[in-house]
Amino acid sequence: MKELIAKRVAKELHDGDLVNLGIGLPTLVANYIPEDIQIYLQSENGLIGLGPEPTKEEFNRNIANAGGVPVTVLKGGMFFDSAFSFALIRGGHVDVTVLGALQVDQNGNLANWIIPGKLVPGMGGAMDLVTGSKTVIIAMTHTNKGEPKILKKCTLPLTAKGQVDMIITEMGVMKITKEGIVLTEINPEYTVEDVRNATEAELIIDDGLKRMEI
Repeated sequence: MKELIAKRVAKELHDGDLVNLGIGLPTLVANYIPEDIQIYLQSENGLIGLGPEPTKEEFNRNIANAGGVPVTVLKGGMFFDSAFSFALIRGGHVDVTVLGALQVDQNGNLANWIIPGKLVPGMGGAMDLVTGSKTVIIAMTHTNKGEPKILKKCTLPLTAKGQVDMIITEMGVMKITKEGIVLTEINPEYTVEDVRNATEAELIIDDGLKRMEI
């Protein structure tokens, strides 16, 4: 399921894009970048040029992404301090950021950094990324143990208000518009009714609803 989502997210990236992948599921996107384009993957701890997941031979615990997970660095990749990294993010130079989420609502609000009462490491760079990036894509499973994650209104503390542009789950592709959440692509393994039943927010079904590109 996670690989399916990551593959579909990769199709949204364009040649020359500077892209930040959040921890967890979004990091899988690096494994599915089309061979005919060049994407510059950034990690907010100070890397540009991340490559695919390392093999046993490539594994180096000293080269890790912002989540502390070992990564590879492509030829031409670079290392720099976090001050420069966040200058890139806050300066609006990141074309796309891909993040996971606990909740997203129909106004494009995002909650992905804390569940009250639970111990978490902190918000990381998420707040900067969602406000500083040109496009924000949420890559996540559609529900959490059957409970909807796409809501009319987020109930958890927000990471950012009105910044989400697109949601990609195993069920389909949704775009956030002024009118609400529009389902533009659907996984053929599901029906529109399945997607609606797994979504608390009101879904607008695109007139040109397509089969999900997977």
